[in-house]
Amino acid sequence: MTLFTPQPGIMEIALYEGGKSKIAGRDDVLKLSSNENPLGVPPSAQEAMVAAVGRVHLYPNTDHAPLRAAIGEVHGLDPERIICGVGSDEVLQFVTQAFSGPGDEIIHTEHGFSMYPVLTHMAGATPVRVPEAERVVDVDAILNAVTERTRIVLLTNPGNPTGTMLSDAQLVRLADGLPERVILVIDAAYAEYAAGYDGGAELATERPNVLMTRTFSKIYGLGGLRVGWGYGPKEMIEVMTRIRQPFNLSDLQMQAAEAAVRDPDWARDCAALNADQRARLTGALRQLGLACDDSQTNFVLARFADGGEAAAADTALQGDGIIVRRVGGYGFPEGLRITVGDEDQTGRVIDALTRWREAGA
Repeated sequence: MTLFTPQPGIMEIALYEGGKSKIAGRDDVLKLSSNENPLGVPPSAQEAMVAAVGRVHLYPNTDHAPLRAAIGEVHGLDPERIICGVGSDEVLQFVTQAFSGPGDEIIHTEHGFSMYPVLTHMAGATPVRVPEAERVVDVDAILNAVTERTRIVLLTNPGNPTGTMLSDAQLVRLADGLPERVILVIDAAYAEYAAGYDGGAELATERPNVLMTRTFSKIYGLGGLRVGWGYGPKEMIEVMTRIRQPFNLSDLQMQAAEAAVRDPDWARDCAALNADQRARLTGALRQLGLACDDSQTNFVLARFADGGEAAAADTALQGDGIIVRRVGGYGFPEGLRITVGDEDQTGRVIDALTRWREAGA
């Protein structure tokens, strides 16, 4: 019996489980379970971190102004409409905490980011899960789920773990169909991997109820530093800033992120490598008789005959020292999410799955 009663919704939160990173008895583990950049950290960001180490005894600035200015300059956005957080997760927490509470509803899709119901419960609101159509977000299902209690729609685009995405026209249709009192959050963590996609920046510029979130954890290779940002209407950003901890980002984090975002060659090279190896991996999976959608991210969702076959393939991959992500918790017991690696890493995955398939033939 506890002496303390937690706030409503907290006990509904399941503990998050990150991707596996070790295999007993192996020192040649290839981790492809967390969608990390195979090229690692940009040299420019490494240099910025080294330079910042000597200043860690000083408190960082509280307004993130240099980083916001850099993001605005690179992406052509107003820095006054940008907020920075500890990964895009914290920015998502800002918007759910600031604009929802007990009695409110937050919509997310069935295969959306697993943190969405967690963030909803943290705010004391009620998560509303709507179906997707063949692993693609169903705009009509979202619109049909809107009630007087709906305050926020959380949308991953491109999706995780599906890798699929809504077109710009479908995003506009969704935004048009929502009441202005409902905030549409476009979580675009993988936007840089989708050619020609602005992550929802234009919508967030034009609409009074659209927020775009982005991260430095994927294409910029700074997952271990935890830096993200959001962009939306100035009034919305000002409200969210009121609940942001003043020193939520260290100087080291901000310096590394600023150097990374000002390094367009790095992002372009990473995107090109990913596109090549993603196509190679997708083609190989299909040749092995495994279903997978065209991905717009840095991973591919391989779909097996059933959960048993997926488990067998996962075991075989681990036997070869390769860790991928089981995604039963996302509604795909038959799926394995495989991060796209570099040329050698992708070849290692293809070879391992080929041996597994041949052994079972």
